[in-house]
Amino acid sequence: MVKPSVVYTEIRKVKGTDIAQTDDTLAAEEPLEIRIEYGPGGERQQKSISITMRTPGNDAELAAGFLFSEGIIGSKDEIDNIFHLNYGCQEGNGDNIIIAALAEGVQPDIARLERHFYTSSSCGVCGKASIGAIKTITSNTRAADHMQVPAALLYSLPVMLRDAQDIFGDTGGLHASAIFDIDGNIIILREDVGRHNALDKVLGYLLNNQLQDIGNQILLLSGRASFELIQKAAMAGINIVAAVGAPSSLAVSLAKEFDITLIGFLRDQRFNIYSGEKRIII
Repeated sequence: MVKPSVVYTEIRKVKGTDIAQTDDTLAAEEPLEIRIEYGPGGERQQKSISITMRTPGNDAELAAGFLFSEGIIGSKDEIDNIFHLNYGCQEGNGDNIIIAALAEGVQPDIARLERHFYTSSSCGVCGKASIGAIKTITSNTRAADHMQVPAALLYSLPVMLRDAQDIFGDTGGLHASAIFDIDGNIIILREDVGRHNALDKVLGYLLNNQLQDIGNQILLLSGRASFELIQKAAMAGINIVAAVGAPSSLAVSLAKEFDITLIGFLRDQRFNIYSGEKRIII
């Protein structure tokens, strides 16, 4: 059973002194529990590592992207399978529980997992106190790059993002993350009520499809650039992150630490460069 990404509700719309009864479209929000299955054959164990509020859809990508961006796995090959618990099981709605079965020989750091990992639709960073903590888990080696992007291309990205946001057009209530190539073509876009979930879905897609040259592509965020989103970009090896909204101070510090070009307030033919100016052609 695939759950809908939107739901419908009856509302009363007020304008001045006029009241009208009509229907409204809402972005669906439901909990998703992410579990890992690990261990040798015959001795497999399961452990719940995260509960996140998400928009149903692309759950396998979300789980894969989460495992990768949190440093639990380093490649697609470390996952044997990702599947929902059977719907109607004794534990409740199985489509709100997803299990990532790790390959035999992949042993997660259970002690570290127990120290963090409760996320919500508004915060994905719980438990990480410093940039140093991120540096201890990333296995990505950032190669030297010569990527440069003209400002004119950046100006065009928010409009293309909004035009491609199917669910946002119906609800007005979702975050989006998208990867563009250097010609301004959308490679992948995902939406979710949680900004970090949207990015995890994008990273899961990239991981599952083993797309190359991610360092020469552009990540666009529909809202603000928070620390956890720059952390995930750093884990994936993304060199340019642009956000329609503002970055946080810690996001800027992390971008500088990892030599990521960070752009904020990208809208209305303007933007601010917070780090990595060398990759932008004005």
